[in-house]
Amino acid sequence: MENWNDGKMGASQTKSFLSLIFPNIPIFQYSNLPSFHYSSMLHGGSVERYDMRDLFASKVKLIGLVLAFLVLGVMPPFYTSYWVTLLTQMMIFAIVAMSLDILSGFTGLSSFGHAGYFGSAAYVVAILATRYKIGFLTCFVCGIALATAISTIFGLLVAHASGVGFLMITLALGMCLWGLAFRWVNMTGGDNGISGIPRPDIGLPISLKDPLMYYYVILFFFLVALILMAVFVRSPFGHSLKGVRESESRMKVLGYHTWLHKYLSYVVAAAFAGFAGVLWAYFNGFISPYDMDLTASIEIILMVIMGGPGTLIGPALGAGIIVFLKNFISAYTQRWLLILGTIYILTILYAPQGLMNLIKDWIKDSQKKAEMGKTG
Repeated sequence: MENWNDGKMGASQTKSFLSLIFPNIPIFQYSNLPSFHYSSMLHGGSVERYDMRDLFASKVKLIGLVLAFLVLGVMPPFYTSYWVTLLTQMMIFAIVAMSLDILSGFTGLSSFGHAGYFGSAAYVVAILATRYKIGFLTCFVCGIALATAISTIFGLLVAHASGVGFLMITLALGMCLWGLAFRWVNMTGGDNGISGIPRPDIGLPISLKDPLMYYYVILFFFLVALILMAVFVRSPFGHSLKGVRESESRMKVLGYHTWLHKYLSYVVAAAFAGFAGVLWAYFNGFISPYDMDLTASIEIILMVIMGGPGTLIGPALGAGIIVFLKNFISAYTQRWLLILGTIYILTILYAPQGLMNLIKDWIKDSQKKAEMGKTG
């Protein structure tokens, strides 16, 4: 218990939530030092052995970064417009999947209504851009603001719950948003939705009607969202969310306001879902109630589970897989849902913690085998 409490930084209880989320550099660095350095010094372990593990893990991460840079940054000009469009869609859904990971993977609260915030922000863009000819920046801010505002209200109803109760409440609230979009015909267009959303003018001498140019704009926003969410979950406040996930009762005993932690996690996740919804509206040019129904929320949950909750990058990988299956395999067979279900079952059987956590386990096993080979 004492070691676990040390990892949560007891001094943080006296700080404001703003300083928890954005700590100064020294505190941020020291609070994230790997625990094995302490244990190796306390128990006389070999520091060199852990350095070798760090070196191996760093090489794997470097290879992953290089491949991602080549696939996402360098090669797109050589892809066909179909693949560029598919990659754009993957990154948009990667943002919304990572936003749910803040709530599901790091706080331990799965939501059946997350697509509601995604669709609400998209509707704001559709209405302002098509009927009032509002510019990109205003639509962007208003879309995220509405998703955040709705979550601040709904969060008061859900933050006290957990487990199945949380699922049921978010399901009911998500269906309320879907029903509003479906029935408020004068504003949302009802079942017909809103079409004709133009690509934004961001004030640069480029045309975002070009799929490649729009792809690089989405890539920029994807990286911004990834960095912001990574800073959030790696902050002391983000570590306290992991404590709530592991044992809310222990966090209460230690003096943490767990209700407020869950509430803020819910609001932040909704804000990033709205972030993705704005980009989706401009990308798709069309928004309907089906973008925020129960099926859409379940797809986002599957992205998180398949990629690996609690990793951020894992849900992004899961989003890419599901978007690929929906768009590519469905062009060849109408039974793509059967294929998706089969892949999901195999993931649960052989990688219950998700693909990214499976990769991490493989890296750890490779490190152990390398150490055994050297010591042998």
